[in-house]
Amino acid sequence: MPRKLIAKKTDKVLRGVQPNAGVEAAYRGKIQALIAEMDKSVVYWLRAAYRANEPVMAQDRTPADELRDAIRKLAKRWQKNFDEAAPALAEYFSQAVAARSSGALMAILKKAGFTVKFKMTPAMRDIMRATVGQQVSLIKSIPSQYFTNIEGMVMRSVQTGRDLGQLTKDLQEQFGVTHRRAAFIARDQNNKATASMTRARQDELEITEAIWVHSGAGKHPRPTHVAMNGKKYDVNKGMWDPAVKRWIFPGEEINCRCFCRSVIPGFS
Repeated sequence: MPRKLIAKKTDKVLRGVQPNAGVEAAYRGKIQALIAEMDKSVVYWLRAAYRANEPVMAQDRTPADELRDAIRKLAKRWQKNFDEAAPALAEYFSQAVAARSSGALMAILKKAGFTVKFKMTPAMRDIMRATVGQQVSLIKSIPSQYFTNIEGMVMRSVQTGRDLGQLTKDLQEQFGVTHRRAAFIARDQNNKATASMTRARQDELEITEAIWVHSGAGKHPRPTHVAMNGKKYDVNKGMWDPAVKRWIFPGEEINCRCFCRSVIPGFS
């Protein structure tokens, strides 16, 4: 069993660094704007194709073949657009989280009577690079998943008599799914990046202990995370989670909104 750490009366427990809502909203908005442009392009083309009385088809090809090829051309074009936009968007996000999380921790420390000036340490640089890489991968995956589902919808529509009304509803539903996925990515990645960068700053300050804080914001809280609330843990190890049978950190698990409060021991 892991050793239980207890906060001492002389410990100084700092306010927690929480994910910045502004960074999340801005990142979400930028991703969703790309998705909206992509969806508008697809809907425009499909409506035009379906409203034609008889699409111009090659004699040896079926309407389904023509539609499939056209969708794949659109997919290729939009995949390229997302691929080109991903690096800059990912870099923006990483820099924004680093600036806000470091700034928040500096303000917390200053209020507690400590003046610090953070540097770009190797650990922080590695985390920022990893954050950029993760965002690039997630952003690039959006059109791939979107067009896979769109192609299936169009093919089913052709098989059932090419009903434009039903297809339009299906496209709206898919847009909603993709739109919500962007919101999830922004929230989840903001949580993860903030937590990782805060740990790097804790290490820089030689802070070795923290108090786990359960946010209580989710509709379906993890029972083990609720049980961790208020407990002290080693920031180099994390907290033992019996549900996943490994050591974890606040904000690390998917959609985890937990954070921590740094502990400065022996404060008097």
